[in-house]
Amino acid sequence: MKNFTLHLVGADRLFYEGECQSVVVPAVDGQYGVLADHANLITAIVPGELSFTVPGEKSEVVAVAGGIMKVEDNDVLILVDYILRPEEIDADRAMQEEAAAREIMLQKRSRREYRSAQAQLARAVTKLKVRRKGSGR
Repeated sequence: MKNFTLHLVGADRLFYEGECQSVVVPAVDGQYGVLADHANLITAIVPGELSFTVPGEKSEVVAVAGGIMKVEDNDVLILVDYILRPEEIDADRAMQEEAAAREIMLQKRSRREYRSAQAQLARAVTKLKVRRKGSGR
């Protein structure tokens, strides 16, 4: 299988840089997959699960927050607010974040607060899903 170069960057660190066989990112309209020789594009990334496959290894699934992906000439750049491996996620904290977001949504405050709570909820749920996948449950 032909490879491309992947640059996977969180706000606080370079997470991965090197050869990649495939990457699947969470986008506004669903999951978006990229293989070698993909057409050039720029797209928004939403909180969710990102998976990528390095040649000779198993696919890795991580949790990401919002960001952007640029594909150009077999070079993929992904910039996200955060990126976490399953073992880096504190499940207790994520459950607290989820509960807090649900509480804010129930209080029916302003639209702005409601949308912010929705985003917080999406991030917390994603962290919990990735954590569970990583722990084998």
